[in-house]
Amino acid sequence: MDNSVTRRSAIAAATASLLLLAGCGGSAGSDAADAATGNAEGLDLVAGFYPLEWAAARVGGDRVSVSSLTAPGAEPHDLELTPQDVAGISDADLLVYLSGFQAAVDEAAGSQAGDHSWDAAEVADLTLTTTGHDHEHAEEEHADEEHAEGEHAEGEEVPDPHFWLDPTRLADVGDALAAQLTELDPDGADTYEQNAAALREDLQALDEEMTDGLQNCAVDTLVTSHDAFGYLADRYGFEVIGISGLDPTTEPSPAALAEISDLVAERDVTTVYTEVLIDPAIAETVAAEAGVQTAVLDPLEGLTDESAGDDYLAVMQANLAALQEGQSCS
Repeated sequence: MDNSVTRRSAIAAATASLLLLAGCGGSAGSDAADAATGNAEGLDLVAGFYPLEWAAARVGGDRVSVSSLTAPGAEPHDLELTPQDVAGISDADLLVYLSGFQAAVDEAAGSQAGDHSWDAAEVADLTLTTTGHDHEHAEEEHADEEHAEGEHAEGEEVPDPHFWLDPTRLADVGDALAAQLTELDPDGADTYEQNAAALREDLQALDEEMTDGLQNCAVDTLVTSHDAFGYLADRYGFEVIGISGLDPTTEPSPAALAEISDLVAERDVTTVYTEVLIDPAIAETVAAEAGVQTAVLDPLEGLTDESAGDDYLAVMQANLAALQEGQSCS
């Protein structure tokens, strides 16, 4: 960046004020809130997108203020950072991000955040992979070309980043984040440890509820708008078929759509799942061609006014209810 440190600080401060006025961010971050909690010197955290924002706010509690680079209602995969965003990352005490999920944030983590960044992928145990898709270009147009950063060739196995849809993995991230915050703020060690323990308790209770609610389902195939539910499927005994790939903006070919429609019929699938952040048209087309219903299954990449709850736990419980009905669970 060409801006001076003073200029970046001013931009970041103005941006933080605007975000707070707009309701962005996961916890109290204003001067008034800090004064009320006795946290005038609290840590300033910037998260890449909603699940990390929520976990950071839960673990940090009153000792941190948290904002998200991805605005409510925005699709996080193709996030483009504004100069104000970059300045905010530079000035933050900690950037909490997930490498491989948002290319712009990955770049800023290296160029702006330096050692004040923390990658959740280091503890999220990203053991699952999925097949890369590039439906927007004919094969012959790119067979001999190198793919741009973040793009993957048809058939290429790539890591699945959507770990937070397995509550047990998100609990592990919360524990590790508590340790990271303790390094930055040793006086808050007890608070961070207790908050992480409370978060784990909530997530374990959610996991038990989902395990019990999904153990007897007549249909074990999930047909979803995009390939975001691998960790959920792995945890609770489903096979997931994503209509689009990891990036929900990719468009499947007519042949791929026909293949999925046939699969819906072959496996007695009764529900095709749409999402709140992306256009449901393609999923609705598959459902219409197969003669089945649609329901919302939220990958929790962000919240909107249309979300089925006001936080991670509430939306996951709504997902459980949708799955119990859509997969004919008893």
